[in-house]
Amino acid sequence: MDVTLINPFINATINVLETMAFVTVSAGKPYLKKDNIAVGDVTGVMGLTGVAQGTIAVTFEEKCILTVVSNMFGEKIDRLNGDIADAVGELTNMISGQARRELDEMGKMFNAAIPSVITGRRHTIRHYGNGPKIAIPFQTDGGEFTIEVCFDR
Repeated sequence: MDVTLINPFINATINVLETMAFVTVSAGKPYLKKDNIAVGDVTGVMGLTGVAQGTIAVTFEEKCILTVVSNMFGEKIDRLNGDIADAVGELTNMISGQARRELDEMGKMFNAAIPSVITGRRHTIRHYGNGPKIAIPFQTDGGEFTIEVCFDR
């Protein structure tokens, strides 16, 4: 997989979470994900088309997304609900938008679908590309989350 397609998503993820949720984010080491089981409890998934076909998925552990959304809303949220799902969809949309702008500047044009959100422990993430699934774990003071990027070869 072309690493120049991955880095904009890492940059956008850090920027969006730090700007919108006021959390410090550090990226871990990317790895090749072998299965379709989510490593978190709530996932935003978005299809992408253009120079390559694929998806981005942003999966949050429950503790992490509760912290993120509480910070975004300015009030304590203590359980997963519809507002959390909406926020995950919007965060996925913002991450994709920023990453696509960076990719556009490199001459790599992408269009995005509307994000869908999946909740529940050990839910399945279906990627639309048949290429490798690159997962990048992130750490915040409020918990962990992972992005997955998958594009056709």
